[in-house]
Amino acid sequence: MNPTPSAAADAIEVTALDLVGPGAVACPNPKMALWSGHPKVYIDVATTGSGKCPYCGTAYALKAGEKGPGH
Repeated sequence: MNPTPSAAADAIEVTALDLVGPGAVACPNPKMALWSGHPKVYIDVATTGSGKCPYCGTAYALKAGEKGPGH
């Protein structure tokens, strides 16, 4: 996971290797300073290319050209 925000709405840019399950990213992740700050949720980024955590508001974006599992 790339800790630097991407240009797309200051989202954390993720690659297909960061995805779990059917194209989701887990939040929080162990690389976050407050990784235990809220319950773990899975945010679908493969379907629309981006998503936002309902607890902490962290935005995630699938890196341009990356595809989720099965794509």
